[in-house]
Amino acid sequence: MYKASKITFKGINKLAIPAIISGVAEPLLSITDTAIVGNISLNPTESLAAVGIAGSFISALIWVLAQTRSAISATISKYLGAKKIDKILDLPSQIIALNLLLSVVIYLVSIFFVNAIFQMYNADGIILEYTIDYYKIRAIGFPLTLFVFSIYGVFRGMQNTYWPMIISIVGVALNVVLDIVLVYGIEGFIDPMNVKGAAWASVISQGVMAIFALVLFVKKTPFKLKLLLPFNKEIKNILSISFNLIIRAIALNVALIMANAYATKYGDSYIAAQTIAFQIWLFFAFFIDGYSSVGNIVSGKLLGEKDYKSMWKLSVKLSRYSIVISLLLVGVCFILYKSIGSLFTQDSFVLESFYSIFWIVLIMQPINAIAFVFDGIFKGLAEAVILRNLLLIATFFGFVPALLIGDYFNLKLYGIWIAFTIWMILRGGILVVKFRQKYLHKNT
Repeated sequence: MYKASKITFKGINKLAIPAIISGVAEPLLSITDTAIVGNISLNPTESLAAVGIAGSFISALIWVLAQTRSAISATISKYLGAKKIDKILDLPSQIIALNLLLSVVIYLVSIFFVNAIFQMYNADGIILEYTIDYYKIRAIGFPLTLFVFSIYGVFRGMQNTYWPMIISIVGVALNVVLDIVLVYGIEGFIDPMNVKGAAWASVISQGVMAIFALVLFVKKTPFKLKLLLPFNKEIKNILSISFNLIIRAIALNVALIMANAYATKYGDSYIAAQTIAFQIWLFFAFFIDGYSSVGNIVSGKLLGEKDYKSMWKLSVKLSRYSIVISLLLVGVCFILYKSIGSLFTQDSFVLESFYSIFWIVLIMQPINAIAFVFDGIFKGLAEAVILRNLLLIATFFGFVPALLIGDYFNLKLYGIWIAFTIWMILRGGILVVKFRQKYLHKNT
């Protein structure tokens, strides 16, 4: 068990490193799809654009629906810190059941309106056809992904990031193998499935991860799998936190959807380049999010213990570590600047468009690091209202105006990534100010 009162480099990394590995699983699934699909022989640019558009919408839905992960993690952490874990033994199974029901409903509704949804992204022709093909298969994994994320929330609440890491490693490794086999095929045995193969590879991997997560939940946690009624008294609080975080996630995804819609409007090569840039940005986000996860995991426990001095110390150390990690990632990418793009595509115009804005993606990473760390801390403290209001402000008073101005001046991808930079500055800056206002005086 991690001792929250000792905020040490070793203690933080004991949680952070497994959290980083498990956190990058989802973007690695998408990056693998992107890299492999971008190098197929049949319509590679259109296929890359389709995976980018569908992947963006899938990520949007998952981020919206998976907000109960943070809520359950914060709640379990608080009860663990207060030594009252026996009061919520029935809670995780109830949240999992609600998540699964909601994910099935969302899947059915989205499939019914799938054409209209992707036409809103300005997709048409072959890109629209490929996007729909990919989505209809990949979306089957919604319930599986949300189930796994719920289990991750339980383990994080128990201050354990090891088992989520193991589950993620298995899923990513399997996905890479299946991507190669199903997308390119095996001569004489399996015909190339192209975009559909990438989607099936992800779904099968998510299914294996869900089975693994189920076994570990039963064997490694004190919680009950059987759904028991009546609902635990904490359900209302978790649903309230989740509702505010869902509004936050919707605001977040307005930015992501608008970015992809405008990139698609600029042309096939632009959305292909945007797909590569965003997948790398997302990978960085989940990588740095390992330290954010420590904030999410430990701050709730510290709140339960009323140890505000350690909470302040935690915020300072996590900020420093995450900035260092982000700078190391940026340094590696600047060294390999030209090589990175060629991993995803050989289209010269796509590469030219990507390289023109990749430096913006890189220089904003230290800003992202601060934003993600304090985002995690506030989730752990169950400060869902602050997080909700912050994203509404950052999106509608920062990102959207910047994007529209960039479009007016025909900045294209430059405009999109300038808007993203402004968005992250607002997200990080406001949270730092709020945290200082709320906890600086409690540190003394």
